[in-house]
Amino acid sequence: MIKRFSLHIKHSNIDECRLNNGGCDHICRNTVGSFECSCKKGYKLLINERTCQDIDECSFDRTCDHICINTPGSFQCLCHKGYTLYGLTHCGDVDECSINRGGCKFGCVNTPGSYECTCPAGCRLHWNKKDCIELVICLAGAVSPRATLTCNKNGKKDSCSLTCASKARFLPESDNSYTVSCGTPILRQGPPQRSSNGSYPCIETVTAPIKQKASFKIKDAKCHLHPRMKGKQDEMGRNGTPGGATPCSDCQVTFVNLKCDSSKKGKGRRARNSPNKEVTRITLEFEAEIKPEEVTASCNLNCVRQKVEKKLKSAIKALKKSINQERFLIRFSGMEYELARKLSLASERQENCGPGQQRLGSKCVSCLQGTYYHGQMEQCVPCPSGTYQEKEGQLSCDLCPGSDAYGPAGATNISSCAGQCPPGQYSVDGFKPCQLCPRGSYQPEAGRALCFHCGGGLTTKHEGAFSFQDCDTKVQCSPGHYYNTSVHRCIRCAVGTYQPDFRQNYCIACPGNTTTDFDGSTSVSQCKNRQCGGELGEYTGYIESPNYPGNYPANVECTWNINPPPKRKILIVVPEIFLPSEDECGDVLVMRKNSSPSSITTYETCQTYERPIAFTARSRKLWINFKTSEANSARGFQIPYVTYDEDYEQLVEDIVRDGRLYASENHQEILKDKKLIKAFFDVLAHPQNYFKYTEKHKEMLPRSFIKLLRSKVSSFLRPYK
Repeated sequence: MIKRFSLHIKHSNIDECRLNNGGCDHICRNTVGSFECSCKKGYKLLINERTCQDIDECSFDRTCDHICINTPGSFQCLCHKGYTLYGLTHCGDVDECSINRGGCKFGCVNTPGSYECTCPAGCRLHWNKKDCIELVICLAGAVSPRATLTCNKNGKKDSCSLTCASKARFLPESDNSYTVSCGTPILRQGPPQRSSNGSYPCIETVTAPIKQKASFKIKDAKCHLHPRMKGKQDEMGRNGTPGGATPCSDCQVTFVNLKCDSSKKGKGRRARNSPNKEVTRITLEFEAEIKPEEVTASCNLNCVRQKVEKKLKSAIKALKKSINQERFLIRFSGMEYELARKLSLASERQENCGPGQQRLGSKCVSCLQGTYYHGQMEQCVPCPSGTYQEKEGQLSCDLCPGSDAYGPAGATNISSCAGQCPPGQYSVDGFKPCQLCPRGSYQPEAGRALCFHCGGGLTTKHEGAFSFQDCDTKVQCSPGHYYNTSVHRCIRCAVGTYQPDFRQNYCIACPGNTTTDFDGSTSVSQCKNRQCGGELGEYTGYIESPNYPGNYPANVECTWNINPPPKRKILIVVPEIFLPSEDECGDVLVMRKNSSPSSITTYETCQTYERPIAFTARSRKLWINFKTSEANSARGFQIPYVTYDEDYEQLVEDIVRDGRLYASENHQEILKDKKLIKAFFDVLAHPQNYFKYTEKHKEMLPRSFIKLLRSKVSSFLRPYK
């Protein structure tokens, strides 16, 4: 008897992923008889379906409100100065006034991206833009800049010069007119007025200033401030002869305002008969002070005043002669300038740039902030160390204050000057020499003129405290709370505010239009935008949970209405949706024909789904409602939609109902990728665009996805050929 045997061979599935990861860049998944490559989050699979490429999220619309930085597999959002990040990608204005009143001594006004401190009437803002100083009180020990008028007589010739050591301003008003101000004006009576050079008065005097005004004319010249001619240097530099009168060899004038104007033509028959004649008018306004030490028993205040007035009038007479003889100079930063230029030099003037300007190519450009025009070098140069310049087109720089009057070259404002009082210290001008904040006060910033009191009778363990945390409070407040100095206990931060630190005496207002779900918040991440809903009628758009991609707020309800253009229907793609994992279905997203509960429901969910789904609306219009409970919060959703021609309804339905659209992870990622979903929508809204993405832009869509669409689009378009 012969026995027969049968051999059963079991065919095992080969795991291609074991062999060099199947050639996949990132992830290889074995399938029955094959394998599939996929990419890590933040990457996309290229058309060869093996290579992974970083997704540039920054190339998408609406990724970040302000600044987007792409990184491998991810991205980072940043905000402009004065704004802070919330909801992962959004930027909101920081309310600096909620942070210890912005550090302002008096009032604080929040502005988009910044804030401003305000002062009461009779005070001005300190250079640090936070403290307030009384207008008629000078800073103790501070030397205010003054102008010096020097006039010498050599035989029958008078020579005068005006020296501007600091706080000098040059303002070109037109081609034939300019103004120069030098020193600091005095205002003692009446309401304070802003001076012509933009500063406030700060000169301590025992009486009202002595004011004199003088006007002069120069014929056949045009106003053009220019460096002094070298031929006049030695002659004008000599001192007066022993026998000559010196009306004001060193006149300390507090303030001088000089205006040169040759833009006005003369009047009458003489002017008409001499059209080439130019008359330059020069107006000078002087202010001189009476120093307290000049008042003596033998010469009282009235006596000193008469002497100063007589001396100033005598100087003005010499000044008039020197101007007519073209022997008057203005000194800026060691350079000497003449007031006007003769008409014979008009052509030369046209070739050169004006004062405070240098030539760049064919254009004249004003010297920038932090620089001044150097006449000898004929160009703009940085302000030297220990000086600064806040304005453009100037001929000098201002001296830094304080005992350590130094700082970086090219400083653009006084805050760049070194020698500022450090935190925990103060002085009247904010510069050294400084004093330690006394016990019971603190100062967290540099360059301040005051210290903040702890309040409530609290003290500090030592002088020179930096912050309220140094105040000896009776309890230590945790984040989400602030210390109330009136009742000496910790109070929870109100809704719409937060506090991330221990032992603070304030809470920070949420940025922009955001708020918190509850009181006692500890982070800006708990600030959420509650805005949502609206009427949608565009061809394509997004339905987005409030504060997305950050967590949506609790107890909010949003309603959207999509009303497409005529003869168009709606396609919805839900890439993923994140709702709280609970059984009560407290947070619900529903889409239906209209607001009536009995109307046709297109989509409804109260759970998290990371697997995408696409579907068409069962009606021409769509009502969408999202409602959250009082306790829940999650990431939510960003759902794109597109409207398509109703003639393409059969094609669209055929595509979205095909299980292969969601069969692989690669296809699912296409429905989550903003660029690829836009390409997909382009094909669905206008099937002819299919050929654009399969022929001209082959690298955008994987082969398997193209293969899925090819048969459907081709068969749909075949009857139209």
